Amino acid sequence: GFRNSAATIFVVARHWDEREKTIDDLVGEITGATAHIKEALVLAFAPPPIFGLGNAGGFEFYIQNRGEGDAKKLAEVADGFLNAARADKRLAQILTLWRPHVPQLYVDVDREKAKMLGVNIDDVFNTLSATLGSYYVNDFNKFGRTWQVLMSAEPGARKTPQDVSALFVPNANGDMVPMTALARVNFSSGPETLDRYNNYQAVKLFGSAVPGISSGQALAIVDEIAKKTLPPGYSYEWTSASFQEKRSSGSSGLALGLAVIMVFLILAAQYEKWSMPFAVMLALPFGTFGALAAVWLRGQTNDVYFQIGLVTLLGLAAKNAILIVEFAVLKKAEGYSSVAAALEAARLRFRPILMTSLAFILGVVPLAISTGAGAGARHAVGTGVVGGMLAATFLAVFFIPLFYHWVSDRRLKVDPAELDAHPHVKRGTNVHTPSHHPSPPDSHA
Repeated sequence: GFRNSAATIFVVARHWDEREKTIDDLVGEITGATAHIKEALVLAFAPPPIFGLGNAGGFEFYIQNRGEGDAKKLAEVADGFLNAARADKRLAQILTLWRPHVPQLYVDVDREKAKMLGVNIDDVFNTLSATLGSYYVNDFNKFGRTWQVLMSAEPGARKTPQDVSALFVPNANGDMVPMTALARVNFSSGPETLDRYNNYQAVKLFGSAVPGISSGQALAIVDEIAKKTLPPGYSYEWTSASFQEKRSSGSSGLALGLAVIMVFLILAAQYEKWSMPFAVMLALPFGTFGALAAVWLRGQTNDVYFQIGLVTLLGLAAKNAILIVEFAVLKKAEGYSSVAAALEAARLRFRPILMTSLAFILGVVPLAISTGAGAGARHAVGTGVVGGMLAATFLAVFFIPLFYHWVSDRRLKVDPAELDAHPHVKRGTNVHTPSHHPSPPDSHA
């Protein structure tokens, strides 16, 4: 909102390609360059990630007074929290725009005397606000536009506390009563404004984490500090983007779980069996492992973009398994044993799976190595998906026939006589032999 003796300046950064410093570097530089100014407090902070949802990047929250106590006590509690938070090396600058000790003039109106002199109290306050501040009169139309009429005293006539004594107020008889007869002016200090959040007196604070600490970790650190430092009767509430992040935290696990259930149900309908989908589902951990390994090797974090990539990966990792299991089911129907069917399906599908998977991986590589504005989001999605697909292609393909055998036979060992019953399935080799059932094109991808 609007504040007295305060201004907001928006610094527009140059185009991404021309920048030599990051936004965080600029914030630090401006803070350092303005630290020597004694007459003013200069605060620099990055804009919010979503415009309209908050005022700053990082996190935003309120410390609330839910019990007894005035603005002075609220200021002490907020200072105690700020000191504890600034001592934590995992958090960057934490600050508040609220000032509890702003110089003020307190105009004490003697209501009894005003009543005795026939002066309406509303007229006293209207006179003070119209001359010392501004007073809305009306609107009028001119030059095709609507103009507001605002009344105020000349700047020279409202500079000192003594200017209040030069004002006059009309009473019920139409006489002008001097303000000196009705009001006393005292110097004091106190908060310029006092915010309320959820109807409680509150102080808004915002800050950010140091590089390498995610926003989720920063929220957990602030939770921890608040629980330690806030006295009884005081609490805290998240707001803006931090509030949304808190509400949606933990939903990624639910999304992954629902994706797995959806894959399972679709496969159960396709194979018309409840057990067969498990042959495909057992391949999914390979993709997840590959994605996590790739992100860990590049020093990235498990962020929301990576989690979106993970949901995509479940379907892609299942695709390879579906192709092998589908062919194995067909071979089993032709009279093959489960082992022979699994090996034959893997042999027939190996090349198409390799081609489609490599085409996809190479298509996603530009995301993983991109540069420029917004590259962080593309790195997170691309790295996870590339790593996951590499694992799903080069590891899972060799395990899927085993999983199919386990699920279809529900036993771990095979009798060598079963393999001898199908001599064209060569053990330990990959020799192509003519088959009565040529493989159709890779239509299941």
